[in-house]
Amino acid sequence: MKALIFGGLCLAALAACGVEGAPVRPSLDAGVSVTPGGIFPSVGVGVSKGPVSLRVGL
Repeated sequence: MKALIFGGLCLAALAACGVEGAPVRPSLDAGVSVTPGGIFPSVGVGVSKGPVSLRVGL
């Protein structure tokens, strides 16, 4: 019985660390635009997992 419980805990730990699929990858973008109207900074953060990605920019 102890071996079954230990095996279940090991499988749960592996699933929690991303072994079952691609991990979520964070990204950070930063830039500066220079125009006749002034200098404008831009910042963006995002995450991607497989073919799905989400990005938020300021």
